[in-house]
Amino acid sequence: MSEIPALSADRIRADIAGLLGCDPAEVSPEENLLDRGLDSVRIMSLIERWRAAGAANLEFPDLAERPELGHWTALLAGEKP
Repeated sequence: MSEIPALSADRIRADIAGLLGCDPAEVSPEENLLDRGLDSVRIMSLIERWRAAGAANLEFPDLAERPELGHWTALLAGEKP
């Protein structure tokens, strides 16, 4: 069995859903997470959590620029969105 990456798409979605108090399936990739209720304090807590999981260079503007699950997942996977 292969190891699941620390920052898999499922983990990113679950972390966001946990802060929003909803089911992970309810968070769509294109939805604006700020409109959904995610605020700057919660974004900072995600950044700290994800830095600890290996995204050492992640910064607030990286996420605030495009607050969408799809963008964040691509960014944390090392893709150039």
